Amino acid sequence: MPNMKKLVLETTAPFQGLPELVAYDEGLFNDEGIVVEWADRNKGNTSKARPDIHDPKGLDPFVSHGKLFEQGAADMYNACEWGNYCRVQDSKNGSRQVGRRGILTYAAIVVRPDSPVYTMQQLANRSVGVPFYFGTHYLALHMLEGFLPRECINVCSVPNNSVDRLQALMDGIVDATTLTEPYLSLAEKMGCRAICGAFYHGTEVASDKVDAETYAAFNRAVKKAIVRINADKQKYQQYFIDYHKKEHPGIAGLTVADLRASRLVVCDPAPIPADELERTFNWLRSWGMLEETETPEALVDMDIQVRAHTPELRA
Repeated sequence: MPNMKKLVLETTAPFQGLPELVAYDEGLFNDEGIVVEWADRNKGNTSKARPDIHDPKGLDPFVSHGKLFEQGAADMYNACEWGNYCRVQDSKNGSRQVGRRGILTYAAIVVRPDSPVYTMQQLANRSVGVPFYFGTHYLALHMLEGFLPRECINVCSVPNNSVDRLQALMDGIVDATTLTEPYLSLAEKMGCRAICGAFYHGTEVASDKVDAETYAAFNRAVKKAIVRINADKQKYQQYFIDYHKKEHPGIAGLTVADLRASRLVVCDPAPIPADELERTFNWLRSWGMLEETETPEALVDMDIQVRAHTPELRA
């Protein structure tokens, strides 16, 4: 195909980027005139649980997501919407959000089998390990503050990889932690209890190389992948196992029957609604984040977001 557009994407895991992985593997990006290359955002990353760190102030939001983008080595990445607000604020490379990605991530707060905690109220003043600036950090805050006053919420820093968070939980370093699939299903198989869970959105962050036409073509490929995933969730749930099976022997022992299809939810990429943009911005500021940004619109390329989703481009 002539005039193919090359995009370098930061690598993504199935729980946050399954439609992109399917679009890549099944040639759907190529069909839309896009050649996708992957840049490994996790290469060289090391982290450990730090129960003495209780908020993200002073921490680097680019330890994984956005790291290669900020170095000019990637054109796009996707991550949780809350974290991307913060990354765009701190970007030195002109990043902007351009719209929501095509998968909603499911995650839960989990405790060990021997934990005395059975309800969210019982997590008062207990350590809840979260990966700061990652989706389950913000999701945990949302869920915890639905049951507890903020002064009783005790989150602390743990690695962004679920395998390391699960290990920190089982080693007793934290009383609870957040997990995504397939580690959530593995933890349940090990006897752990999921105390509360929910879905959350993510967004795409792009450089000025990604214009409205390119982003619209990217989304057309993603939407075709979403149709295929919804038509056969069992087939595509295998991605969750294959991607992580070398990390933990328990994952290698899982089958698709161990995973809940209801936790795999995909939907067409879309703009961030204005009312949700405003509420999210204000909520993040209430937790001491986004202090250097005056308006939420500064964190989104509104022109590309609107134009890429016009009927003539999104079809």
